Amino acid sequence: FLQVSKTLEEFDVEEQPSSLLEKRYPNIKVIQSGVKQLKSDEHKIFTEDGQEYMYEKLCLCAGAKPKLIFEGNPYVLGIRDTDSAQAFQKNLAQAERIVVVGNGGIALELVYEIQGCEVIWAIKDKAIGNTFFDAGAAEFLIPKLTAEERETPIECKRTKYTVEGDEEKERPVAASDRLGSALGPDWHEGLQLKGTKEFSHKVHIETLCEVKKTHLQQEFIQLQRTSLTFPKEEKNVEPDEVLWPVYVELTNGKIYGCDFIVSATGVVPNVKLFLDGNNFAVGEDGGLKVDKHMHTSLPDIYAAGDICTASWEPSPVWHQMRLWTQARQMGWYAAKCMAADTLGESIDLDFSFELFAHVTKFFNYKVVVLGKYNAQGLGLDHELMLRCTKGQEYVKVVMQNGRMMGAVLIGETDLEETFENLILNQMDLSAYGEDLLNPDIDIEDYFD
Repeated sequence: FLQVSKTLEEFDVEEQPSSLLEKRYPNIKVIQSGVKQLKSDEHKIFTEDGQEYMYEKLCLCAGAKPKLIFEGNPYVLGIRDTDSAQAFQKNLAQAERIVVVGNGGIALELVYEIQGCEVIWAIKDKAIGNTFFDAGAAEFLIPKLTAEERETPIECKRTKYTVEGDEEKERPVAASDRLGSALGPDWHEGLQLKGTKEFSHKVHIETLCEVKKTHLQQEFIQLQRTSLTFPKEEKNVEPDEVLWPVYVELTNGKIYGCDFIVSATGVVPNVKLFLDGNNFAVGEDGGLKVDKHMHTSLPDIYAAGDICTASWEPSPVWHQMRLWTQARQMGWYAAKCMAADTLGESIDLDFSFELFAHVTKFFNYKVVVLGKYNAQGLGLDHELMLRCTKGQEYVKVVMQNGRMMGAVLIGETDLEETFENLILNQMDLSAYGEDLLNPDIDIEDYFD
């Protein structure tokens, strides 16, 4: 496996993931140097330290890289791995105002976690979290985002692993030209995301806009343009007298100065290195195409995680998204497929690809999304059922022809297991009507 440490983001250890692997599995040797070249016709890889390695089976797990709004701009930061997250923390510690661009998972987590810094959040959609939510869920979440004080974070119930007997020690800092471990769940835990200001939380959202241009300070002065202060009560009436290192001009005509910009507009598969001299089939989204056994189009080469594009006929309630949960599932499954192929055994498509499911935390709420949670690909032939208790929970169910196709669960609803089964079993639920979401009825009693 190449860059295998990238798949170990769930390990909470005080040593490098490569050391952990080699301790537990003596037959595994982790290549610490980056890959320079792949020669698939010769079954060889060449590393940057001049070494050459032969392989029988190869799995490419090089992940993805952020789509920066502007390449080469020192004031535009992307957050892709542990090293870039630490670089962000360092820059934030000296910042009074930043601009966050994007509306996916990283952006959602950032704007809530940041303290002591003004945050201008620019999104191209009408509502926040468009990747995961509808407008109703966004409205449910907004009060938590705009609250002056942050609550005590909810306890993370995910399993974490430690190395028995290890003494606590500072992790070595990776070289600047080497990628750190991939970001996984709770990536911001342990980071102090605090700016220079004394206040707790201050976020302003600019909707239906994108970044048109950025201007460095000297250029902006020469242009004799006017930037805006941080909005108060949704009014942008005051010109900003402060000089900022960089200015962001939005497509809605507004200009804000800031200390730096966070580009959180998605990722692109990290395939460029492997395409040179190799005839891989590539998907429309730029990933290496893989079949239902994680094979690429080239013999003995597999791919897993963000670098690949699933090209098999998917289950009606599964779709690919470049999330840490799917990357981990694909990594496990690819390893099984490689082993089965080596032993000449058959293997069925893993159960994790039957139903799309992702569990995360936004704005200190537990969030579960299942199946076609935003009615992806269902057209107009569907209906929504909603249940909302302000400040506690938001439940949305996507129904089609009396069958549950997807769900969004925000808060401690305890409905995820029941809804998973209902989506997978595709029972006709027409007879139950609105009782499906009646809080006074224990829905599990229906389906025991």
